[in-house]
Amino acid sequence: MFVALRDLAYAKGRFLLIGAVVALITVLVGFLAGLTGGLANQNISAVLAMPGDRIVLGSSGASGASFSDSALSTDQQRAWERTAGVTAVEPVGIAQTRAEIGGTRVGIAAFGVEPTYAGDAPRLDGTLTLSADAADQLGARAGSAVTIAGTSYTVGAVGAASWYSHTPVVLMTLADFQHLAASTGSPDTHATAFAVTGKDVDWDAAAAATGTVADTHLAALGALEAFRSEVGSLLMMVAMLFGISALVIGAFFTVWTMQRTGDIAVLKALGASTRSLVRDALGQALLVLAIGIGVGIGLVAALGAIAGTALPFLLSPLTTLVPGAIMIALGLAGAAVALRTVTAADPLTALGSAR
Repeated sequence: MFVALRDLAYAKGRFLLIGAVVALITVLVGFLAGLTGGLANQNISAVLAMPGDRIVLGSSGASGASFSDSALSTDQQRAWERTAGVTAVEPVGIAQTRAEIGGTRVGIAAFGVEPTYAGDAPRLDGTLTLSADAADQLGARAGSAVTIAGTSYTVGAVGAASWYSHTPVVLMTLADFQHLAASTGSPDTHATAFAVTGKDVDWDAAAAATGTVADTHLAALGALEAFRSEVGSLLMMVAMLFGISALVIGAFFTVWTMQRTGDIAVLKALGASTRSLVRDALGQALLVLAIGIGVGIGLVAALGAIAGTALPFLLSPLTTLVPGAIMIALGLAGAAVALRTVTAADPLTALGSAR
């Protein structure tokens, strides 16, 4: 890479400009990916945290399963418990409502569960386990009195952060959930979902026999309408931004390669192999991309940590390193396409046209 490094040292302004553009594009991609991840986490973290091997929902016919429409009965729970290979069935009731303490009202997702659902699940009727975000928004702590749908509950504990459809989760007993469902117009609701654990279970046959749908945790996310529409739109924007990034970076490297046509022609006329020229040009492009993307990822990490205090922003390798790797791949692809027309040309013809 002797020529490439000399070129970088000679034309600093050109490469600083390209590097700055790459860094800014990386910041755009990284921030959008972080926002997408943060919004997704506030939609699905409670669903992914459910125990078991499958999440069972009530079938809604041709429209498929949906958390908002699912209603399961005690008979369906007993049928699943009798299914060969099933070792545990955890009923989970889900209702989105409001919690109030003093003059503060906050939207919550009430999860009715049995004591075996989680280590911090409430054991006694009339007690709640607030997620950290629910407790923070309500200004509540253990021992506080919280009112939900006109009924007063006592906060037994404050657990980890947990979200469902952009509302913080509050755990209550299954009996309290059923009372809440009856007071809001659903008196026959036993549970919204079952978290089923089993080994060597014929899941499809069991679901068909019980009139339910059994999906893995990831597949069950499709039953959240808000998740499908929101994340689908954001992912489409990320994909479009990657496409724009490929075009912009490819255009920069195309112009850059055209400016080096004379140098490449001289090297080919002197006997340089095509492989060495490709290695030299792609190595130069990789160095510029690595520096620009590294700066961009650093800015995303620094600014994302600040933004995370006010926005649902997820800072992780999935939202920083993965987009960075994709940007490098797209940049190298653009550089390779731009270099193809020059390296395939006859050296004497290219030298004559350049001089």
